[in-house]
Amino acid sequence: MKKAIVFDFGGVLIDWSVYHLYRKLLPSDEAVREFLEEIKFSEFNKKLDAGYPFSKMKLELLEKYPHQHQLVSAFFDRWMECTGDAIQPTVDLMREVKTAGYPVYGLSNWSNETFPLLRHRYPFLPELDDYLLSGVAGVAKPDEQIFRLFLQRIGRQAEDCVFIDDAQVNIDAANRVGFTGILFSSAAQLRVELAKIGVLDGNQASN
Repeated sequence: MKKAIVFDFGGVLIDWSVYHLYRKLLPSDEAVREFLEEIKFSEFNKKLDAGYPFSKMKLELLEKYPHQHQLVSAFFDRWMECTGDAIQPTVDLMREVKTAGYPVYGLSNWSNETFPLLRHRYPFLPELDDYLLSGVAGVAKPDEQIFRLFLQRIGRQAEDCVFIDDAQVNIDAANRVGFTGILFSSAAQLRVELAKIGVLDGNQASN
C-alpha cells in the first residue's frame, strides 16, 4: 500500500495570510505584527478555525478592543482579502504525486463558515481523495485529536501517512501521532523531501 500524502492548505496549496489584508490598512509589517499581537490574533483565529462563530467573535473582540474598532472589524468584513490564489508549483507537485499513484488528502485549519465562500476558486480541491477542515472536526491543529479524527475518516494508520505543513508546531504534533512530517518552505524543497522517502524523483522538475 502506497503512503497517503496529506497537504495543509494555507501556506502550502493556497496563499493565505492575514498580512494580505492588513498591509492595505497599516503602514508596515511591523505595525501589522504589533496589532495582531495586541488583539491576540493567533488565539482567536484558532477558535474560529475550530468552529467558533465569526459573528460572536467579532462582537467579543469589538467589546474588548473598542479603540481598534476599524481594524478589528476589517478582519471580519474583509476576510476574503486574506486569501490569495492557489500556490501553483505545489498544486502541480500534488498532481504529480497523485499521478504516481499516491492517494492525496488535505488537512487544514479553516473555518467551515468561510471555506465554502471560496472553495470554487481552487479547482484542485476535487482532485484530492478527501480533506478534513478543522471547522468540521471541531478541533484545530496542533491539537493531536484532529490528526486522529483524520485517520479515522480515511481509514489509515498514522505510519502510512506523510503530512506536509508550513508550521513546525503542526509538524511536531503530527510526528507525535506517528505521521511522517515534512516542514514545507517551497515546492522545490518539498520535492527534495519527498524524494528522500522515495515518493518522487528529486531530479525531475515540476511542470
